[in-house]
Amino acid sequence: MENGALFAERVGGMTQSARHLAQFNIARVRYPLDDARMREFVENVTRVNALAEQIEGFVWRLKDESGHAMNMTVYGDPAILPNLTVWENPQALERFVWQTLHGRFYRRREDWFAPIETPLVLWWVAAGHRPPLAEGVARLDHLKAHGPSDYAFGWESLPDAQVWKTQRGRKISEPVA
Repeated sequence: MENGALFAERVGGMTQSARHLAQFNIARVRYPLDDARMREFVENVTRVNALAEQIEGFVWRLKDESGHAMNMTVYGDPAILPNLTVWENPQALERFVWQTLHGRFYRRREDWFAPIETPLVLWWVAAGHRPPLAEGVARLDHLKAHGPSDYAFGWESLPDAQVWKTQRGRKISEPVA
């Protein structure tokens, strides 16, 4: 299998406009969602999701009747929260993750979430495809087991993605670039 960077350049036979970038990430909550220590996070989920939907390049996100995915269970563990979205391109996803209000919450992730070694996977999908939760889990499992490939990769496999390199390790007290 080729790595994600080569696949991104080759585009797997799809034109740029015929493919989108899917992302799946998980987070293990430190406390129950109704615990006071989770209040700020929980109270802002709707706000951050609404912001994502307004970002140019946003395509879709997995949600249930509640408007989010926090009630969905992966790996048989209700303490693991899934997030699955589709974006037109890596730049749109980067913009949302690192350069909006979401970035402020991301930089505080240790307040609410326990560390997970590999919490994120990216992959290319045909435009119009809405991956089910099981697909996100399978891609993340593949990345963990086999490393980056055309099937599953991380930010480092996207040559056009640059913002993540300077933003991912920042804490809340550090300014946003």
